Amino acid sequence: MTLALITTVVLAALAVMHALWVFEIWVPIRDERQLVASVVGFAEARRMPGAIPCAAVASSLTLVVALIWMPVSGVRDIGLVIAPLILASRGAMAYVPWWRRLTPQQPFARNDQRFYGPLCLVLSAALLILRGWGG
Repeated sequence: MTLALITTVVLAALAVMHALWVFEIWVPIRDERQLVASVVGFAEARRMPGAIPCAAVASSLTLVVALIWMPVSGVRDIGLVIAPLILASRGAMAYVPWWRRLTPQQPFARNDQRFYGPLCLVLSAALLILRGWGG
């Protein structure tokens, strides 16, 4: 139950942050250019992604939170396999050379390897444990 609560809080916080970006409420950094450099990282990026990609991420994260608390079912089992695969893939990308070349902006590149990538990998493992694997 503790793992489910911690995972829920982290995913919900990330969902809220992405939902705020839909409305151009730049958090946790108020300056859009600095936020782009911190959380987007693409070489030529100067603006945050638009409302649709931010809403898609916020919705996806919210769906994963719902899956955590859903009664055991086929839908829950499938969702708690797909979501960890996506998160593990994103986490691993932080260490892939072509991704590093694509996203060289600092501090994103550093944050990606120190925080974002590991967080995705930990969330992936947590979801697999919550599904019933690994524990």
